Amino acid sequence: MQPPPDTATRRVAMISGASRGIGAAIAERLVSDGWLISAGLRDPGRPPFSAPHLVHAYDATDPGAERQWTEATLARFGRIDAVIASAGIMIPGSLLELEDSDLDRMFQVNVRAPARLIKAAWPALRATGHGRIVILSSMSGKRVKSPRSGLYAVTKFAATGLAAAVRRTGWADGIRSIVVCPSFVSTDMTRDNKSWKPEDMTQPADIASMISHALDLPNTASVSELCFTCQDEDLA
Repeated sequence: MQPPPDTATRRVAMISGASRGIGAAIAERLVSDGWLISAGLRDPGRPPFSAPHLVHAYDATDPGAERQWTEATLARFGRIDAVIASAGIMIPGSLLELEDSDLDRMFQVNVRAPARLIKAAWPALRATGHGRIVILSSMSGKRVKSPRSGLYAVTKFAATGLAAAVRRTGWADGIRSIVVCPSFVSTDMTRDNKSWKPEDMTQPADIASMISHALDLPNTASVSELCFTCQDEDLA
């Protein structure tokens, strides 16, 4: 398949976790904004929206997956303007309940995989002079809400720190990072939460809208952090 004829001018975003929830909402919004989307999915047979430009197999637990997906994106479009690391997992349980393997799995998906993906795409992002990196963290990356979200919060604190490290590393090359910290969002992850109705939670489309605006800002007006909450939060 030949690349679309306008890839020289249309921006390209790689989005992990784009099959549902916040990632799917971001993909749909950026498509409507005119972006070309490369979606990395565990199940590439189930694209996240009606007209994906590239869907590629991507398993966040596979250390080689990021390089393969990045190479396929560059082969298709010839450029990468943004990396949006939206894939993430939560294994509920307190420090006393979870095993080392549970923490390792959350670190693998929530921290190590985004770091590898960013490194794989870095040369292409730097080449644009205005590369953008979005890391989906959480309000749990700013505070620990409950004992059973404690170790999840440990990984999300690390994801928030990763975004800061990216910002420092890429500033001189025009690479800007944005860490997104939502509270309760109406997604599959919160489906079993009995304390909130879906309509009372933050909606994925609203997060996608703000990310869209942030991606359009120039290097001289960079937004480093986007916090979203449906409740009164000291840190929001």
